[in-house]
Amino acid sequence: MKITLNPQVDKYLIDGCMRCKFGGTAQCKVNNWREELEILRQIVLETGLKEEIKWGVPVYTHNGKNVLSVAALKDFATIGFFKGVLLTDSHKILQQQGNLQSDRIVRFTKTSDIKKLEDVLKSYIKEAVAIEESGKKVEFKKNPEPIPDELLQAFEDDPAFKKAFYTLTSGRQRGYIIHFSQPKQPQTRIGRIEKYKEQIFNGVGLHDKYSC
Repeated sequence: MKITLNPQVDKYLIDGCMRCKFGGTAQCKVNNWREELEILRQIVLETGLKEEIKWGVPVYTHNGKNVLSVAALKDFATIGFFKGVLLTDSHKILQQQGNLQSDRIVRFTKTSDIKKLEDVLKSYIKEAVAIEESGKKVEFKKNPEPIPDELLQAFEDDPAFKKAFYTLTSGRQRGYIIHFSQPKQPQTRIGRIEKYKEQIFNGVGLHDKYSC
């Protein structure tokens, strides 16, 4: 099988997603997990998925459909399945991120742990591709906390932002939702969302002490 490396992913492994001010600096999260990310990348590429960059992070697709992503968070590297909730997960390695209903991730802090699970990960990827080919969809439950339309649009425009938001604790999510919902004018709500995007990407709550 011919493996095609995407130069944009090479850049990600050096500079990070460039979504915050730490991109391209020593403080970028990618620097902590580069070796783990490179091993995960190789495993995924060996399954035949196409390598792309979407929302600043490596995303792997099959026939144009997003199957999984590989990314660095503050405390670990991850491989995340967009429809992970539909996977069998016979090895019980998948974890939910916050309140995200569909996505499931596997967290890694050691290269040795990735290598031990290489065959398992490939089997999960194969199942994820089969799910995509079947056309099966995730049935979403209604969110108990009303979300303003402007925030829903921001999620649609930027799935990485959506994932970061739902990685927050439920209390932090609620705090932001209430804050974003308060203004009467849509433009003001949009402005609030934009103002706090970086803070959300860094896992910080609305009222947390945030030092850059």
